[in-house]
Order: sequence, then C-alpha cells, then structure tokens
Amino acid sequence: MSDVEDPFARFAAWLAEAEKSEPNDPNACCLATATPDGRPSARMVLLKGADSRGFVFYTNLESRKGRELAANPHAALCFHWKSLLRSVRVEGPVARVSDEEADAYFASRPRGSRIGAWASKQSRPLEGRWALEKAVADWTIKFGAGEIPRPPHWSGFRLSPRVIEFWRDRPFRLHERLVYRRDSEDEPWRTELLYP
Repeated sequence: MSDVEDPFARFAAWLAEAEKSEPNDPNACCLATATPDGRPSARMVLLKGADSRGFVFYTNLESRKGRELAANPHAALCFHWKSLLRSVRVEGPVARVSDEEADAYFASRPRGSRIGAWASKQSRPLEGRWALEKAVADWTIKFGAGEIPRPPHWSGFRLSPRVIEFWRDRPFRLHERLVYRRDSEDEPWRTELLYP
C-alpha cells in the first residue's frame, strides 16, 4: 500500500499541516463514547499518538469517559481543522495501552499536570474551586521534590480504527468524502467515496 493509499500516512500529513495553521491544539478532537445501553456522550480530548496501531489519548479511568469505555469499549473521534477546511472521523474498538506506555507518557507531562492527575476526581461533583486547590496543595506537599508516579486510576486508550473518513471542503457544498474501512486489524483497507 502506498502512502497515498495508507490512511495513517494521510492522517499524519493532514495533522502536520494543521500543526502549521491551527492557532491552538491541532491535536484536539471530539471523543464520542456510549453507555452499555447506547446513550452517547462526547467531549474534547487531545490526541497523544497516532500510528498504524491506532489513535491514543489519556484520561482518568474513573471519569465518565473512562467508565463508559470500560463498559462499552467502542468509540469515535472527530478532528476538525477550520483553517484547512478539513475534518477526519475515526471509529473503532478501544483497548487500554500498556502500563509501560502509560508510564512513559505520564513521565513526559509537566510536573503540575502529574500532580493534577492525583488531585482531580474527574467527572465527579466538586464542592468548590477551593477543594481542588486544596487537593493540589496536599499532593504537592506529599510528593515534595520527589518523583511523581502514575496514579493507578490514570492511563490511556488506543482506538484501533475500523473506519476512517477524510472530509475536505469543496465549492458549492460538493465536498469530498473518502472513507477507508476494514473489519479487523489484519484486513486490508477498502476505500469508497461518499456523496457529500
């Protein structure tokens, strides 16, 4: 398969262009999950890795998205780069990244973000901003100048795509939609164009 036919190479090229033109967070995407009974929810996350194995993002496993992915391990991502008039949709099953991969990424984060991962009870009710600030102060004192290990409730997920759709703006709303599909990681990609 050539780079033109490889959706991961196409995505990498589009993301590289977005990194030059988007003013903030070109790696931001909307993550859609669903409860076991099919109720959807969506929120913005930051993509932290993309290669032939899939698309990686990190989160608190006890957050709403973490709980939904544990119960229903399928998700969708949507990237929109307004400056380029392009978007990409990705759908597929998700699985946790390895502990080694999560540890390596966690260690690369700024110290304040690592402390925040311990302090935040993500998606749960917050009594007031003071409670979060107190938790941050408490964890800062606890770790002092030492290393900050990855919390057991914090890790990443890899979405292994079964569908990747590349959308490009065209005049008169006659947009270009190129879809790559496969039923498993071991199968070759099939492509098709969709009406806009």
